[in-house]
Amino acid sequence: MTQFENYGSSKMRIGFDAKRASGNSTGLGNYSRYTIEILSEFYPDNEYVLFTPKRNPHPRLQTIRSRSNVRFVYPSGGYRFFSSLWRSRGVARDIAANGISIFHGLSNELPMQTPAGAKTVVTVHDLIFLRYPQFYKPADRAIYRFKFRSACRRADRIIAVSECTKRDIVSFFRIPEEKINVVYQGCDPVFATAPSEETKRRIAGKYGLPPVYLLNVGSIESRKNLLLAVKALKRLPAEIHLVAVGKSTPYRTETEKYAAQAGLGSRLHLFDNVPTDDLPALYRMASVFVYPSFFEGFGIPIIEALTSGTPVVAATGSCLEEAGGAHSLYVDPNDDEDLSAKIISILNNSSLAAQMREKGREYAQRFSGAKIAAEMMNIYREVVR
Repeated sequence: MTQFENYGSSKMRIGFDAKRASGNSTGLGNYSRYTIEILSEFYPDNEYVLFTPKRNPHPRLQTIRSRSNVRFVYPSGGYRFFSSLWRSRGVARDIAANGISIFHGLSNELPMQTPAGAKTVVTVHDLIFLRYPQFYKPADRAIYRFKFRSACRRADRIIAVSECTKRDIVSFFRIPEEKINVVYQGCDPVFATAPSEETKRRIAGKYGLPPVYLLNVGSIESRKNLLLAVKALKRLPAEIHLVAVGKSTPYRTETEKYAAQAGLGSRLHLFDNVPTDDLPALYRMASVFVYPSFFEGFGIPIIEALTSGTPVVAATGSCLEEAGGAHSLYVDPNDDEDLSAKIISILNNSSLAAQMREKGREYAQRFSGAKIAAEMMNIYREVVR
């Protein structure tokens, strides 16, 4: 199929920067894999070409690898030894050779070179490094600013994962609003299926879960603000525990130290490297999901919680109201007293908790794979038209 034939037909050959899909187990990797999965499922007539710098058989790529309309392209020749250079410049040759109609940078950046005729789309997740520079090293901020701004200026279309991120792109990079589409993120469909009682008992035993606990999911880093939930724990009855799941950083030590000094060490449970298959049960058995992050691009764990039917208390100040909807509760990310009060209001009011579960599941339906795939495909078609 030539490029001309690809443009002229209803089918498209769509390329992706699949570095994160192949090698990242957290947010950007999950987004990349999810996007490729839903597009290849709901629009199977297209061909999806994943350009990835390393042959990394990530365990979560199993579904993607099983699709007949998906294939991978890796660096060849001398670029096999300079994969970063290939991803930035050398990939342009392979994009052209594979007759790509549209190339989508799924994680904030695009190759510095793309062949003439190939349209480009970039997803920008957040500009937190500009809003909260204290959380990033100066060198990292400089690199991100250059890459993100360059991609936004050169892309034919930008996808922002929230209205909050769209506003930041306009404000920080002076990009016209009409160039940006907001397409929300979804979560793995595994969270929509209730685990069996046997599975829940197995997971509870595996992690030593207490009977009543609050849950937090996300990297254990200062921006995510887990310490606020620990401080709120001081005001809650002793039988209530806090379970946090996520990649550890030095902030974990700070959080554990505070909990120990406050006499809360036995009520704080921190877990790293939790398999995705274990998460649905962890969500379903939690009494409340707490997400007091100072700033997020979107907040997929909130969607996971809502889909699981777990009441959510999140922080104001970024996009979390977009993710959580009107029936979740929100607090100032510096107010542990209000956080504890909101948690108690849910725990002590079964009708409120039931309403939050029901309305949360309803709200989460707007983040379905079919809806997100349709919005994404409409953007692709507009760009290549």
